[in-house]
Amino acid sequence: MDNCNDLMKNRMVKISVVLAVLCVFLSCQTESKHEENKNVVEFPTISEPILLVDNGKEHLYASYYGINSFSANDRYATVLETDIKYTLPTEDEPATLGMVDLETGDFIPLTETRAWNFQQGCMAHWLPSSPDSLIIYNDLREGKFISIIFNVHTKEEIKTIPYPISALSNNGKYAASINFSRLRQTRSDYGYGGEGQDANMDVQFPEDDGLFIVDLETGEADLIVSMADVRDQVPEVVDEGIEYFNHTLFSRGDSKIFWLARAIPNRNTTSFVVNIDGTELTRCFPDDWGGSHFDWLNDDELMVTAAYQGKQYSHVLFTPGQDNYVRLGNGILDYDGHGAFSPDGKWMITDTYPRGSALLEQKIYLMHMATQAILPLGTFVEPAEFKSHWRCDIHPRWSRSGQLVGFNSTHTGSRQAYLLKLDF
Repeated sequence: MDNCNDLMKNRMVKISVVLAVLCVFLSCQTESKHEENKNVVEFPTISEPILLVDNGKEHLYASYYGINSFSANDRYATVLETDIKYTLPTEDEPATLGMVDLETGDFIPLTETRAWNFQQGCMAHWLPSSPDSLIIYNDLREGKFISIIFNVHTKEEIKTIPYPISALSNNGKYAASINFSRLRQTRSDYGYGGEGQDANMDVQFPEDDGLFIVDLETGEADLIVSMADVRDQVPEVVDEGIEYFNHTLFSRGDSKIFWLARAIPNRNTTSFVVNIDGTELTRCFPDDWGGSHFDWLNDDELMVTAAYQGKQYSHVLFTPGQDNYVRLGNGILDYDGHGAFSPDGKWMITDTYPRGSALLEQKIYLMHMATQAILPLGTFVEPAEFKSHWRCDIHPRWSRSGQLVGFNSTHTGSRQAYLLKLDF
């Protein structure tokens, strides 16, 4: 009897060992399959480019790249319409600010603006407090650059803000403001015609001008960083040089703001981040990295195209104040492009400047952030006539849903706004 019990125990031990080995095998297979799936990217189905307006006039999105141009319901897109083609617009040449009904294809004129350019439009933003009906945009009124809160359905001006905006906080309560008249003198294609602000061109590093934060409820502004504040942190500016600020953007949680400090005549560039209360002014990069285009991945991590290690322009992801620099794209995105992250942070879309000796090709790429796998979305040839201050950069931008991407292009011979639909 004891022998039978021992035999049964031995068999049970053997069965247990076999089951344990089988479980380990299946677990390894599952982990292996999981690892394989982690490296498999399911890119969205992407539509052919959709022309927004076809009425014989020139069109462009009404804001800079990376800025959402779409209502929250993906029904409307803010667009500028103009007859100007091969020249820098002046204050006497207003553009029509309108919106395109993406269901019907109709262009709906809303108002006019005299504070606009081909690079950044009139900096129109949809207000988060009413993202299907209210926008804010820049204009020139009674000799002053201002911004207007406007209802696109009633065509009513809700409020006038006595400062032009260069960025809007994600909560819609604040805006960044800079000197667009000084920009007109130092970087003409980003400034506005007219003397809407004091350009202060006789002062190299003014103490009363720089980066302002505007309270959109009260209309009051605070100077949080002056140009004089950065004098000792930027490359040496020649005696006849002028410092200026450009390209501002709030972090995703609105705790910080990024911007570029530059100078003429050689466009010395330093990338900065500061808390919105003006504290913790931080240089983003070591010397010689500069900086060009940018987007926040979240409230801490920032992507800036810069000269990585002072040598190769790349899309560089990092945390300001740390040296954890990462080149995105595995060497494929080693150039200066207009990168913008999807609302969920899983994707980055970017473009190229016109490249190629025979054809001036502009390209769009979509990158999966987790794997850095890249999908080409299109190639567009820019006619040689579109150059200098009236060039047309692709300038991609996402909708809030992440289902739409808008961009500008001149590949048909006229400046037009286009749309890509993404089906994830």
